Amino acid sequence: MQLKKSRLLSFMLIGIVYLLALAAGIAVYVFCPLDIWARLLIADVAATVVVFCFSLIFGNASVYDPYWSVQPIAILFALLTEYRPNTTAALLIAAVTVWGVRLTANWAYTFKNLTAQDWRYTMLKERTGRLYFFVNLFGIHLFPTFVVYSCILPAVYVLREAPPFNAGAAVFFVVCLLAVLLQGIADCQMHAFRKEGRSGFIRSGVWKHSRHPNYLGEILMWWGVGLATVCVLPSRWYLLCGALVNTLMFLVVSIPMADKHQSRKRGFEDYRAETRMLLPIPKPLSH
Repeated sequence: MQLKKSRLLSFMLIGIVYLLALAAGIAVYVFCPLDIWARLLIADVAATVVVFCFSLIFGNASVYDPYWSVQPIAILFALLTEYRPNTTAALLIAAVTVWGVRLTANWAYTFKNLTAQDWRYTMLKERTGRLYFFVNLFGIHLFPTFVVYSCILPAVYVLREAPPFNAGAAVFFVVCLLAVLLQGIADCQMHAFRKEGRSGFIRSGVWKHSRHPNYLGEILMWWGVGLATVCVLPSRWYLLCGALVNTLMFLVVSIPMADKHQSRKRGFEDYRAETRMLLPIPKPLSH
């Protein structure tokens, strides 16, 4: 327990866990006899299972938290040993890397130690009781892994097929960068708000226009990657399924859960009525 209370030692343990997960994923990918898409998926699942096992050992599902942002970078950089990126692929890899590094840095900034677990996981454990093992494995670990795997597939296709760069890809590359910028601004404003020790709801900056600007940035990021890919590989339109599933996850699971958690605060109904969920769309004029 004392080891888990140390922030430095907790960081070191998380690092070891992810190195082991990376080693497991690489081993599966190298020795699996299937095609690249199956190998990538099975390797991804193997790495996730390693992280899951350590989340059980440490009694903390938040061991998985950085996986969301580390996984896409690991996949793309591992594939660079097999494929040489052209301009289109290089820009998408750059966008994903900037996104992943920023998100991982934000996780590291907010990480306390291995005794601190995301409130959502604790809530699910309290609600599901004996079924929590399966909720933890499939809901907290494997489902997000599948979502991000499907989101990164467009970039993998671009890396393998090396289509020429065009104006459409440039536009959506910029969308990706703007999405990362939005997330960064939102997180910095939230950190400042919390540091001031203020109660209630943050209603300044980008949070004045959206209750979930960080989620909006996440959604825009993967639509940017998907649509950039479709611009250079129109026949691969079905790869937008990853961005769609990601969007639905936020709309159906993440945002309702966050809003329900916030609803315990006084004045939430007024806050929700005055602040849009995602996009700051003007409200229709009343007659």
